[in-house]
Amino acid sequence: MATTIEKQLNKWDTLHKNGPFPLKLLYETKLEGERVMPDKIERYNDAAHEIQRLLRETHHTNEGFRAYGSAWSMNAIASHKDRMHFNASMNISLPIHASQCHEDSTYDPTNLFLFECGNTIKEISETLVQNGKSLKTSGASNGQTIAGCISTGVHGSGLDIGSVQDYVVGLNLIIGPNAEDIVYLEPASRPALHDNFISTLQARIIRDDALFYAALVGLGSFGFIHGVVIEAEPLFLIKRYVKKIKKSLAFTLANTMDFENSEFVIPEETNAQGKGNRPFHYKIFINQYSNEPDCVVEIMYKKPYRESYPDPFPVIKESVYRDLIYLFVKIAENFPKSIPWLVKRLRKTILPKVDDETTGTLKEIFWDAPYQGPAFACSFGVDHTHSEKVMGLLGKLTREEGPIPGIFALRFVKQTKATIGFTKFPITCMIEIDGVLWKKTRKIMSLKEYCRRMIEVLQENNIPFTIHWGKNSDWAFNGLVNYMFGDQAEEWKIQRKKILSQEMQELFSNNFLKTVGLDR
Repeated sequence: MATTIEKQLNKWDTLHKNGPFPLKLLYETKLEGERVMPDKIERYNDAAHEIQRLLRETHHTNEGFRAYGSAWSMNAIASHKDRMHFNASMNISLPIHASQCHEDSTYDPTNLFLFECGNTIKEISETLVQNGKSLKTSGASNGQTIAGCISTGVHGSGLDIGSVQDYVVGLNLIIGPNAEDIVYLEPASRPALHDNFISTLQARIIRDDALFYAALVGLGSFGFIHGVVIEAEPLFLIKRYVKKIKKSLAFTLANTMDFENSEFVIPEETNAQGKGNRPFHYKIFINQYSNEPDCVVEIMYKKPYRESYPDPFPVIKESVYRDLIYLFVKIAENFPKSIPWLVKRLRKTILPKVDDETTGTLKEIFWDAPYQGPAFACSFGVDHTHSEKVMGLLGKLTREEGPIPGIFALRFVKQTKATIGFTKFPITCMIEIDGVLWKKTRKIMSLKEYCRRMIEVLQENNIPFTIHWGKNSDWAFNGLVNYMFGDQAEEWKIQRKKILSQEMQELFSNNFLKTVGLDR
């Protein structure tokens, strides 16, 4: 039988030290051993019953419950003051076979896999590679769990792929302690799994588009995500280039996404007419403290997989452009800890001329995050046609009302179908500032004040925007969620009420959900 370790605590913190937050009890469920219970589905179902026991126990004490994976989010979204569950030991994976697919399925069954909630992106990628497959996209690194990724909408930066939740085809949710409270949810418009296979998971079948797309980015509040069925794709390579180009040219590409007719051309990445190919990934790095006319861009192209390609890790490990937090911390380590002093040096060129090139699989290019200490990250989603204007507004705010110990990057992502997914624009530009945490001083505003001012500046300039659910922000800002999502936020609440009883709505709520007004 699955067993649960209990720890009495008084606080819990995120990986990047954004708390601490109050907590009474921490659970960690460990699966029964393979020797005792060799059948994966039996062990999977056994774990589900253990989670239901914990939910029953929590309900009887009139307390709340929250699951988390890698504690990657930089706010209180994963926390609960009462009871939390650490999912990392729940990492079963199952390939889906043709006989287990719905009779109306349009998926290639060899691309379908069921992953238990505690599987990290790194673990999933390793499993897929063994099967000749790859994730379609991932975040900037690989430490998050699959359940955590989709709960907050981790977005990657695929121009034509979307976010992590956008290749999820089904969700196995535990919505309460009773037998009928294990459900399998998928869209009615595109079913994936056969009823007979779903019955082996002891799950009640719900096929409902509106409910599925609301639960996709569910903020951890649609029940306990036990399993996620994803659509992978055949293994591919990525050719990654890092170039220094004119800012004006970088933003022209951001605003138009017209790579074919751009004067920026990588000779190896052109069509028969010599026009630029559309990339898989496009990212702009902006040092808002520098007046230089150039900036650094990272641009990637998909390639057919081949066995023989140079080892990408020597370049990836040494690339200062792969992780802005790491870049900023490395600078900070070499200078006094005075932020104004550091920012003064940032006004000089810190992004050198580069011509990095490397080739690797998705899991190799988007590799381990090198920095896991105290950090902040703010991330706004806007329509890509507003990217230059918004970067100008936020850069001006950061210079004139700062200084703030971080620098900006822009990534571009295909629109999501998730009801409150923050990549909601046809092409969403995610404008993010990453850096090291700081303490408010007489000369430097607090992180909360900075987050509030960014919201105010964008609203004052009538810019529609969203905010990454897993990042720092002034989440208590009046009317914030309504401004970002309008009627879609109300639709999300309607769907949540449709699947959860009133008691379970309260059990799976937390202070974050109440702060943003999505709890009822």
